[in-house]
Order: sequence, then C-alpha cells, then structure tokens
Amino acid sequence: MTADEAYKYCERVAREHYENFPIASLILPRQKRRYIASIYAFARAADDFADEGSLSPGDRLAKLDAWEEQLYACYAGRADHPIFIALAETAARTGIPRDLPAALLTAFRMDVTQHRYQNFRELLRYCENSANPVGRIVLHLFGADNASTRSLSDHVCTALQLANFWQDVAVDLARGRIYIPLEDFDRFEYTEIELDGKIVDDRFRNLMQFQIQRTRELFRAGAPLLAAVGQPLRFELALTLGGGDAVLSKIETLKYDVLNHRPSLSVGSKLAILATTVMRGYR
Repeated sequence: MTADEAYKYCERVAREHYENFPIASLILPRQKRRYIASIYAFARAADDFADEGSLSPGDRLAKLDAWEEQLYACYAGRADHPIFIALAETAARTGIPRDLPAALLTAFRMDVTQHRYQNFRELLRYCENSANPVGRIVLHLFGADNASTRSLSDHVCTALQLANFWQDVAVDLARGRIYIPLEDFDRFEYTEIELDGKIVDDRFRNLMQFQIQRTRELFRAGAPLLAAVGQPLRFELALTLGGGDAVLSKIETLKYDVLNHRPSLSVGSKLAILATTVMRGYR
C-alpha cells in the first residue's frame, strides 16, 4: 500500500467520527490534514480497543499491547497496516517522537484499569498522557515545538480534556468511570451513590461549578499560546479554545445538570464560534 492510499484510509476513519475531529481541520493545508488524520486514526483505533466492552480487561490490554508493538515496528521502518504506513510517513516528515503516540496508549490502558481518581493530581497525570501529547504532536506538525509552547499547550490540552469529562459525566458513568476527583465529592458532601441516582441538587451544582472554574483557569493559562504560533495553527487553536469555552458555558446554562442532559454544541453554535473567531482577526 502506498502512503497516499494509507492517508486516504485514515481520512475515511476521521470522517466517520467527524464529531470528534478538529473543528477547523477542513481549513488546514491538505498535507497538515493528512498528518492529523493519521494521528487521529491511530488514537481512534486504540480508544476502540480500550472501550470494547465485549472483551475482558485482559483482552483489551492485550490488544493495546499489540497496537504498541506495531507502533514500535512503524518507527523501526516496518509498517504494513494502513494507519501505521501513514503514521510512519508523518513521523518521518515532521519529527514526531515515538514517545508521544506511545503516551496515548498509556492513557487508554488507564481507561481499562483505573475508573476512579482520588484527587486532582491523579487526574492531571491522566491528562499528561491522554491530552497533552496530542497538543505536542500538533506543535511538531506546525514546526512550533519549543519549551514555551509545550507548557502553554499542556494547559490548553488539559483544559480541553477536563471540559470533555464534564460534558460526558453521564456517558462515562454508564461505562463505570468517574473522572470527578473523589476528594471533591467529600469537599461538597456529595456521594457516588447519589451520582448513580442522578441526583442534581445544590451540592452537585457546587461540585460541578468548582470543576468548571478550575478548567477555565487552565484555559486562561494556556491562552498566550495563540500569540506564540503562526497561521493557520493560530486560527485552529482559537476555534478549539472557543469550542471548549462554549461547552463550559453550555454546562452553566443547563445549571450544571450534566447527569440528565449532555451539553453538546449545535451546528449554529459552532458557526457562531467560527464567525466570532474570524471577526477577532485570528485568520
């Protein structure tokens, strides 16, 4: 299989899961889109392995281990799966180090083995593997990787991961996972039993308000990244930040009831974010 054919395969995977694909990906140069699609397809497959509920945890971990072996082979010049053929080409052209996609597999293993987080520090460690490597990969793709941008990107990506957690509290709960730190349940005198019962009262609202506040603090800490990168990455980042903030605002509009309503963004909301970003001159 040629690299072009492999990239087309990855792009099909991305299109099939368009809701989770970067909001501005279609405005990026085609070569960048191809690179992003190869990373996305790699992560999408691994995520599916971790969430394959019909398999035992041991079998899911074995699939992730096999996927990691193919990753190592890919970086050693031995790739036969379309995703790894495309990823090998991407790594060769952009210099993405192997430890970044490998870190994503660490997070997916955690999804299989760890379903509770005692404190916020533990949750941040998860984000260091699940979200922050993605931002650093993107910096490599756009030639913007340095110590300063990496730190800012980590703030943004951690905030995006947290916003996704607060958006999907009910979805994750149905899978047996709780990402709200257990120490915060104690802080606001709320319990897992009440979470299972989807009880939304002042205690739960205060609990979620606390999560939203510190997520916004991380977004603010990472916002200077916009001024540190060039176009078109700056525009992509502006849209991504706008989307993350919109999700948090949607949660607030729902009065923090993420147990009975998923705070997703409508097409109109996404278009409004796009229009606002353009008017602010990020393009």
